[in-house]
Amino acid sequence: MTGTFRFRRALAIARKEVMHIMRDPFTMVVALVIPVFLTVMFGFAIDLDIHDVRMAVYDADISQTSRVVYQKFIDSKYFVINEVAPLAARADRPLTTERSKLSLIIPHKFEEDLYNGRGAVAQVLLDGSDNTTVNLVANYVAGIEIALNQQYYESLSPQPPLKQVKITPRFLFNPEQKSPWFIVPGLSVVILAILSILLTALTIAREWETGSMELLLSTPARPPEIILGKLLPYVALGLIALSFIYVAARLVFGVPFTGSYLAFIAGSLLFIWTYLSMGLLISVVAKNQQLAMQMSLMSGYMPSMLLSGFIFSIPNMDTIWQWFTALLPARWYMVICRACYLKGASFGDLIVPFAFLIVLGLVFFTAATKRFKGTLE
Repeated sequence: MTGTFRFRRALAIARKEVMHIMRDPFTMVVALVIPVFLTVMFGFAIDLDIHDVRMAVYDADISQTSRVVYQKFIDSKYFVINEVAPLAARADRPLTTERSKLSLIIPHKFEEDLYNGRGAVAQVLLDGSDNTTVNLVANYVAGIEIALNQQYYESLSPQPPLKQVKITPRFLFNPEQKSPWFIVPGLSVVILAILSILLTALTIAREWETGSMELLLSTPARPPEIILGKLLPYVALGLIALSFIYVAARLVFGVPFTGSYLAFIAGSLLFIWTYLSMGLLISVVAKNQQLAMQMSLMSGYMPSMLLSGFIFSIPNMDTIWQWFTALLPARWYMVICRACYLKGASFGDLIVPFAFLIVLGLVFFTAATKRFKGTLE
């Protein structure tokens, strides 16, 4: 159909569309409320400044000088000491179990070496698997070394020793700070989260839209059986996707795998089950594929990208947001992935992430089952 373009007709259609939008509260929420909510939420949650870095201290010297060294870390306001021990047999242990991001090792005769002019050397072990913070933390340590030397230079003047305090950093788990070693394990979390929640978010909604739900409900299957039956094929698909990601990580990007395969597979199964259950819950609630798609992207993609520790370090967030991220399965699977790939972790090192994934999985599966049962009454 041809004819002269009339702006008046376009305005009439625009007025009609405005009326539709005004009658659709969901569109108004998406357009007006969600941008403000996301801006406020991520503005408070994401903090690029590093503070309150948890550290462990292994002081074999137990002297006044050694106490001055780790007190300097506290005075900087960047570090918080969560444990002090005299021996350093497993100084890497707090880093493996995520209790600390840094271990300070002060050797025996540290004070004696300093005052005899031989130079006192301490060592810090840094968690190299967390590229988002490790370089800044290393810079803070270098600044503390300069401050210590300045303090001893002034206190021992006019005859300061030729060699003073040196703090040598050592990067564990990713000594060369290779970006793929940090990014690829994190990407596997994001990809699996999006894939799992999208696959199941549409399944029951599609059944309602196509009218096939009535046929399904006419069978003797009970709601938990239907939910479980819906989940199992997607669990298999998720494991296949995980195997592809693993092969790409190892062969294409050269990411090492140093931990327990059994712990990794068990954690992956728990994570996939949890996100599939979340997707089913969305599907049951939405009963509409378009709405289910939008809800799954909001609850799956954005939190797994921004609040899981993939891009922004969780310890840098305010306490309330750290508590909030504890409710996100992606946060705990991120710990499992990076610990299994880079830290040589076993089940014993990952008790906390496993416990949270089990609880969250049970909550989402139970909620999906109860909500689905409620829609039948």
